Amino acid sequence: MTATPQKVPIPKITAPRAPSSRELGFWMCTALVVGNMIGSGVFMLPASLAPYGWNAVFGWLLTIGGAVCLAFVFAGLAREFPKAGGPYAYTQEAFGPLVGFMVAWSYWISLWVGNAAIATGAVSYLSAIFPAIAEVPGLHLLVTLGAVWLMVAINIAGARLAGGVQVVTTVLKLLPLVAVAGLAFWVIGRDHGASLTPFRAADIHPGGITAAGALTLWALLGLESATVPAGKVVDPVRTIPRATLVGTVFTGVIYLLVCSAVVLLMPTDTLKVSNAPLSDFVGLYWGGNAGKILALFAAISAFGALNGWVLLQGEMPYAMAKGGVFPAFLAKESARGAPVRAHLLSAGFLTVLVLMNYAKSMADLFTFIALVATTASLFAYLACALAALKLQASRRIAPTAALTVIALLAGVYSVWTLVGAGGQAVLLGVGLLAVGAPFYWLTRGRGAK
Repeated sequence: MTATPQKVPIPKITAPRAPSSRELGFWMCTALVVGNMIGSGVFMLPASLAPYGWNAVFGWLLTIGGAVCLAFVFAGLAREFPKAGGPYAYTQEAFGPLVGFMVAWSYWISLWVGNAAIATGAVSYLSAIFPAIAEVPGLHLLVTLGAVWLMVAINIAGARLAGGVQVVTTVLKLLPLVAVAGLAFWVIGRDHGASLTPFRAADIHPGGITAAGALTLWALLGLESATVPAGKVVDPVRTIPRATLVGTVFTGVIYLLVCSAVVLLMPTDTLKVSNAPLSDFVGLYWGGNAGKILALFAAISAFGALNGWVLLQGEMPYAMAKGGVFPAFLAKESARGAPVRAHLLSAGFLTVLVLMNYAKSMADLFTFIALVATTASLFAYLACALAALKLQASRRIAPTAALTVIALLAGVYSVWTLVGAGGQAVLLGVGLLAVGAPFYWLTRGRGAK
């Protein structure tokens, strides 16, 4: 009896899949990290740091070290859990849905509140070039809301288009920063450092470093950006960790060089009252017209940051809805893979805050809410550091000495920065978390699984 010959399957050769609107590659993810961190803040930060002198340099070094630790933690978690949602996904894996929701709730609020401030600041820079924006009643409001909804439309069109915009704006925003750093090196080389503020060990003290460190962290918020839209990322296990680490280190070095140079090369009394410190620094050596050029690039920088943060403010409620802790209708995607409903919800809240910002009686309240919301993002950082430790202890992640030590350092750094932020902001940040608890119990089980 002859055995029936087995059919050997012929491997099917398929053409490489063309990139779709869902895909963010390494350069787009890195641009998202860098672009979200470099917003309007770097153009104003030297004025805030002016009173601290050399303390600010040490504050930057500690902040960059802490940010790299946090980036390493996010990279490790993204490698093990390449899920959309970033901080929400990681803390839910470690501590369950309630803690994951609380972290995501505070982080999401910090996104659209911060975007309202970024949008307002971006248009303010434009008014230095086009004075009519500030002079014509209501025009500033219309331009700001127009910018917001333009960025929303770009993100609704698909993550790939948003990523492309992010790459272009990130390259453009780096040009003036590189120019400032180059100018600073030229000034220092020309007079062999005589223009620098003299270093005196007696002026260095822990309080000054802590206060400066709290300010400098605000400029590096966003290092986790590539982890949030993980569902839109090509090969997220490799791409997200690399983009997170490369983007954080690169941005930290740029900030250290640019901000420290301006702080140490300009008179403190002049710098601390400057409305455009980088423009004034360049104008000091290149003339007043350079200030308008810097203002243009500052606006581009802020609009680029707004584009990246708008991407995240839509992805976060979408990921929460997919996890079952936000209403299911927010988990729907368009044909292009964009969470349109989540974008519209976040943009709606953002629009209300922009309108509130234009009511003079609400301006102080808006600023205060923005500070609290930014502080709330620190809770997400601390929770993710603890999540890395918990997941290793429970063997959900293969324990490594490097991740354990760095997660501990990241946790200590987060606590240190919260201390620098001040007790009032921290208490209100806790209150922000508490507000989310009832919402969790109301929506639990109603989201998409």
